[in-house]
Amino acid sequence: MTVFKFIKRYLVATYAGLLGPFQAAYTHRYLLFLLIKRDIITRTSGTLLGDVWLVFQPALQILAFWFLLDIVLKVKFPGGVAFVDYFLIGILSWLFISEVLSRSLTVLTEFGGLYQRAVFPIIILPLLPLFLSTVLYMLVMAITAGLLEGVSTIPMAVLTILLLALWLMPICYLLAIISLFLKDIGQFFPFLISVTLYLTPILYMPVQLPEAMHWVLVINPIADLMALIHAGLQDLPWTFGHIWRPLGLWLLLLGPAWVLFRRAEPHVREML
Repeated sequence: MTVFKFIKRYLVATYAGLLGPFQAAYTHRYLLFLLIKRDIITRTSGTLLGDVWLVFQPALQILAFWFLLDIVLKVKFPGGVAFVDYFLIGILSWLFISEVLSRSLTVLTEFGGLYQRAVFPIIILPLLPLFLSTVLYMLVMAITAGLLEGVSTIPMAVLTILLLALWLMPICYLLAIISLFLKDIGQFFPFLISVTLYLTPILYMPVQLPEAMHWVLVINPIADLMALIHAGLQDLPWTFGHIWRPLGLWLLLLGPAWVLFRRAEPHVREML
């Protein structure tokens, strides 16, 4: 009976972890919109181009990578996909993941002034970096995929960012609350994200990794996500393992991340 109760509670928590953020976003949609608008104004205040810089920043990074790899270095891949195309699709997805997770670490501290002395729905704050980055990177990914792989790939490019955002949602809540109570994670995370970049097939294809290190691709969920992204946009091979490993991790984190955030939420004001 204890096992069945545990399974029931876990399923309930998972269900709440999936629907809870969307319900919170819908309930406080006007406030969320105002906070996103405030965030955009804060980040682009005083610039000549204003809001356009939010799209230009990742776009200019992609343009710089393209110039370096295709024009200067002329790096080539064996096979049917050009290295520059493979790299740009991968690095753009990586930049989206990295930006969302990095901002999730500081979002509760960054907006602390809003809830420290007044009643405020703290539950929507981890959604801010996720929603804003999703809109921006959907646009940049659609343009990049359309130019590199053809107009027919634009819907898949948009879907790619949306699915990545959904996968990142429990991690955003988890990082937001843990980093507030455990400050050391903010110091360690930049190193972790850099290491993960090198252990993910972005600068190289999976077959180019030495066979003795293939276990890295199995324990790295980002590697599975990259394989699925390249399969969807560039028709590269994939396996069912690329689906069930990140899906299993997502289901594993969905309930606990939501429950942990909700239980720690009353104590958030005490940490500032």
